[in-house]
Amino acid sequence: MLFSAACERNKQPILEVLTQRLPEAAQVLEVGSGSGQHAVHMARHLPGLRWQPSELAAHLSELAERLNLEGTVGLAPGASIAEPLELDVTRREQWPDGPFDAVFTANTCHIMPAAAVPQLLAGAARVLRPGGLLLLYGPFRNGDEHTAPSNADFDAHLRSIDPAMGVRDARELGRQALTLGLVLVADQAMPANNRTLVFERQVLADAPSR
Repeated sequence: MLFSAACERNKQPILEVLTQRLPEAAQVLEVGSGSGQHAVHMARHLPGLRWQPSELAAHLSELAERLNLEGTVGLAPGASIAEPLELDVTRREQWPDGPFDAVFTANTCHIMPAAAVPQLLAGAARVLRPGGLLLLYGPFRNGDEHTAPSNADFDAHLRSIDPAMGVRDARELGRQALTLGLVLVADQAMPANNRTLVFERQVLADAPSR
């Protein structure tokens, strides 16, 4: 099976964040589920969790392999992992209807093209319930400042492969998200110089009558 050493290292710290942030029996959409290790780990520890994995078409079969073998055994009471969906964040028609309590994605923002990141934010805003959370895990910079030399090196490496990749600016993400009704409510330090940015979909007030 496809295996991610990064997922294995970060799954427990991410679980701790989700345990603090998610409501009971949360319905969660994961964007870019990769090897499926996060899906399985979270469903084994969060009772009632309904986890919807997703991936690009080219990687769905590898994701399905793990979920077929591990996605129904040892789960927490009432927890379930749905059949993975094909999801390219730039294709609006592929986004599921929701509403979801949370949209979660790990180590995807720096890999997807820069032009796709605003579409990730917009898609999450559409499918989240009012008060729902968007959780972005990975390395982020603040303007031109990296939080660690290793992140600066990683950013340079990514851009040498493809100029459209790179460590994203948390401040710019916050500004883009705000235009979509997503407000940054937490910026949590994580191991290995990573962060979890937590955005909340605001409840929009009714427009005044005229």
